[in-house]
Amino acid sequence: MRIIAGKYRSRLIKVPKDAEVRPTKDRIREALFNIITEYISGAEVLDIFAGSGAFGIEAISRGAESATFIDSEKTCIKTIEDNVKTLGINGGKVNLLRMDAFKAIDKLCNEGKKFDIVLLDPPYYEEIAKKCLIKLGERDILKPHCIIVVEHHKKDILPAESGSITSYRTARYGDIRLTFYKVK
Repeated sequence: MRIIAGKYRSRLIKVPKDAEVRPTKDRIREALFNIITEYISGAEVLDIFAGSGAFGIEAISRGAESATFIDSEKTCIKTIEDNVKTLGINGGKVNLLRMDAFKAIDKLCNEGKKFDIVLLDPPYYEEIAKKCLIKLGERDILKPHCIIVVEHHKKDILPAESGSITSYRTARYGDIRLTFYKVK
């Protein structure tokens, strides 16, 4: 997998082995970042179900201030560490949390952390995206101008609103959807 644009453009990153990871296709990742490009510079990014870390690393490459990566798989966290090290990303820009996404959201809220962009790429067909949106809408970790992007399968039904967030756009790429939310 490669980084598409920015400081680390065309650099390769590893994908976790022996983990249930579904890497996002380059064209979908590129489209996602083209849509949110105006929000990236200086942003605090939260990458949930991070896998290889491609979303958060792409954001840093394009000018985000920092990225917090959440994944419960040890292999994924190790892969993200390796990718960050290989690219030479300053450790102060990266925060890794190896834990359940819901517990991590609670932890970040309890620590007073707030984010400008949330990138969510959960397993398909398990209503995890919906549950995460509900949790994000309930917890105080979103800055007032926060953008949330959910990658999901077309058969996954997401809420139009959840707590403090509301959807405003969906982009379609075959069976894959990117649904965009903002704070009300």
